Amino acid sequence: MAERRTGGVKAFPIEGPFKSERNRLAGMTDADREYRKQWLKDQILSENEPRPVPGYYEARYNPIRRFYRMPLDTIFKSLVPMLGYEQAAKYRWFTGKFLMLYAGCVATYYYFKYNQNDWTRKGGWRVLRSRDAVLPDHAEYPKASERNIGADYAARGFKESPI
Repeated sequence: MAERRTGGVKAFPIEGPFKSERNRLAGMTDADREYRKQWLKDQILSENEPRPVPGYYEARYNPIRRFYRMPLDTIFKSLVPMLGYEQAAKYRWFTGKFLMLYAGCVATYYYFKYNQNDWTRKGGWRVLRSRDAVLPDHAEYPKASERNIGADYAARGFKESPI
């Protein structure tokens, strides 16, 4: 069970001993029933709750984080009346994560496409491709290598260069 932060005070359940259905079925007195009824009634919030605390958002998020969260916050704030606060917050969270994943995939694709290692540079990813397997039942068997001389093995695109 996860450790809960209580500020040094020993935690106790506010539901009392009748949190589980088993304990309630084992036997409740009239006083216990009244306590349980009052506790359930207390869990119902009024129509003006939860109340926003002025300055809470500014205190919780630094200016840089507020800046990059602003576009999605603006979009999903307008969706709160249709979806509800919790559903809109959930969609906002998943949308942000999906956009970051998409940006990461696009950046990785761009890097591999335009920063390949060839004979003109030292850096970049060197992507090697294995020869296709040609087995005895294949039509091209025995297929010889396209590399005939030693310079073919480390060309790194030099022979295909238009220079």
